[in-house]
Order: sequence, then structure tokens, then C-alpha cells
Amino acid sequence: MADFSASGVYFGLDITDKYALVSYFKSNMEEPETISTVVGSEMFQIPLYLAKRHNMGQWYIGSEGKRKVQLNEGVGVDQLLQRALRRETVWLDASEYPALDLFIIFLRKLLTIPGQYYGSAKLEKLVITVPNINMEYMELFAVVCNRLGLDSSKVMFIDRSESFYYYALNQRPDIFHNDVMLYDIEDNQLTGLRLHRNEDTTPQLIRLEPANYGSLIDNKDENFLKILESSFEGYDISSVFLTGDGFDGDWMKQSLAFMCHNRRVFAGKNLFSKGACYAGYIKDGNKPWPFVFMGDQELKVNLSLKVLNHNEMQFISLLDAGENWFESEYSCEVILDGTKEIEFWIQRPEKRQATVEVLELKDLPDRENRTTRLRITAKPVSDKDIRIIIRDLGFGEIVPSSNKVWEHELSIMVQE
Repeated sequence: MADFSASGVYFGLDITDKYALVSYFKSNMEEPETISTVVGSEMFQIPLYLAKRHNMGQWYIGSEGKRKVQLNEGVGVDQLLQRALRRETVWLDASEYPALDLFIIFLRKLLTIPGQYYGSAKLEKLVITVPNINMEYMELFAVVCNRLGLDSSKVMFIDRSESFYYYALNQRPDIFHNDVMLYDIEDNQLTGLRLHRNEDTTPQLIRLEPANYGSLIDNKDENFLKILESSFEGYDISSVFLTGDGFDGDWMKQSLAFMCHNRRVFAGKNLFSKGACYAGYIKDGNKPWPFVFMGDQELKVNLSLKVLNHNEMQFISLLDAGENWFESEYSCEVILDGTKEIEFWIQRPEKRQATVEVLELKDLPDRENRTTRLRITAKPVSDKDIRIIIRDLGFGEIVPSSNKVWEHELSIMVQE
């Protein structure tokens, strides 16, 4: 691995079944930079391919690995991510390897590449973005990052929708003054996202509306134009972003003219890896961020606890809307005062009113006031459901713990 001994670098890793892209960002840079394995080129996509040199322990990734195989200097394997997810075994050079081990070798070599660009800056955060997050991905990358020796607090997972959210809103304000459109073509399949800001809320609530337009093969320019006209109808669009291999070539004529009419249009393949860099930088609190995104992986509510602190009533934030529910968890300790009930305040970010849910601590032993200490843990189990665990800790040597535990699940379905 590269030497992360001084402070300051954020990695964005965009990874699919076919390729990976790596961008990096430091606070003194205007925007993230993307790594190319071909010096002087903008060939950012690194094929998800690993090759082993014949009868030697030398490994090569991406296009270099493919060249070694073409020259008959080694043997290779593709589809590393899917093979690792399926926990396959692979034969290479007369030896059997777990696909997970090969995937880790690929990532270790991949993450070594950027070192020459940022020197000895230490890793602040590695943000991995995939097309769609699920528990399979989370479990795989948890194992991978542990094997790579990465501190789990320095690793974050987001999907491509969230990467786009961070990328688009880090552009000049005129770029996202109105709605922003994203179109992606991979394997001739066209998908889209419309980013909309609700300026009437604080923070501004961001909504991303996905669309799947199906295949785009014949009469691409004409058919894409029809899709644009339909998806733009009724909306003010400030800018359009195009990504994916399907936009290669010069086939866009009418469709490009339509998009460029009073709008800014951008094309590139490293949008998601750059957005991942911004995500890590912003979630570490390095930049004011007046937005909150409510995607499939983001928690839909703010959860707070009302407490008395030095004779002043305050709210402790347990969980925040917009945080990835896979990774969110919060614990705190409180002293019970006067009642055997705990009040949880639930608020959707787009609403001013909060709902209070009361959890009764049944069978808690009777004690003198303020001699019961509780540990409260809030852990989301989905984007709309939160498990609350309360443990009786007693009060040191004065009052022993009863070892009682109360569990309750809060659901915001009733708050819709």
C-alpha cells in the first residue's frame, strides 16, 4: 500500500463488474483528480482484470495485465468483483486461488497507483461507490478492507446516485440553479437521474428521481432526442451530465443541439469517482453543506433525545436524516430523572413538527431519583426503521445493575 503517513487525501473508488476508476482529493485542490494508468492520457477506466506472470509471483492489473496475457507471458482472470461475491475459486498458472484473494490483490495494487501524485499524505477516507448498495456488497468490502489493513472508520460506501448528488452540488451554483439531469449508457442500456432541490427547507432537501429508458441501439440520436424531449417536459433544467461508454463517438447531433439550448452539458466517465471524493470530504465536516439527500440508503428521519443538561433542556441528536442507514449507529448514557419513560423525538427533515414516541421501562426496579444510569443505542435496520436498545447500568457501586434490556423498533411509516 501507499504510505499514508501525513494528512490529507480522500480516495474515491468507482467500481463495477467491468472496471474501476480512482480519483483523489486534498483540501488544497480545486477539484478531485482521476488516475490514469496510461501516462498523459485520460483513459481512466481500469479493467477489473488481474494477470499472473508464468511461474512467478508477479501480478498485473487492468490493461497491463491483458497485455501480458496477449504476449503469452501470463494468465489472467476477469469479473473479479462478481467472482469474489460468489466466493468462487479460480485456477491460475496450475494453482487454485480464492477469487476473494485475487480481488484483494487487484485492489491493493490499484490503491498503490496514486501515491506518486500526492506524496506522503495519509488516507483520510476511502469512499467506495457501486451502482447499487446491498448487504452482499457491504459484507464483501468489510472483509476486503480488513484484509487490506484499512481502519473501518476511514472507509465509506455509497451508491452512484449519492456520488452524483455530491458531484453535481460541488459545481458552480449556476450549474444546479434549476434541476440537473444525468444520463448513463452502459451495455446499450440508458438510465437517467433528475436532481431537484427544495429551496423551501433548511437544509435543502434533495430528491433524485431515477428512470430506466431501456436499450438504445438503433437510430440512437433520434431516439435519444425523443427521450430528452419527454424527460425535460415540465421541468427547468440547468445542466446535463453524460457518462458511460455508450456516449462514445460522434453520433449525437440533434440530441446534443437540444441539450445545449440554454443549458450546460458535460460528458465524462469519472463523475462518480470524483463525487465519491467530495462525499468523504464533506461528511468529515470539511465544508459547509446546506443539503440533505434522501436516497434508498439514507435514513429518512432525525431521531433525538430530550435531556436536561446543567439545568438547561437540550436535544441530543442520535441519528440524522440523510446518513447511510447501513453505517449509522449512536450510543449515549443518561441518568433517569423522575420517570420510568424515555421520550424519542422523530422529525422528518422537510417538516417542522416532530412526533414524540414514549418507551416505557417496564419492570425497572424502584430506586431513588437520579440513581439509574442507562445506555441508549439507536441502530437503523432500514431507511425507515430504527431499533432502540436500552440497558440498565445501575449506578456504580451504589446501585447494582438489574441487567435488564429493553428493545423497541421505531417505524416512521405512520409519519408519512
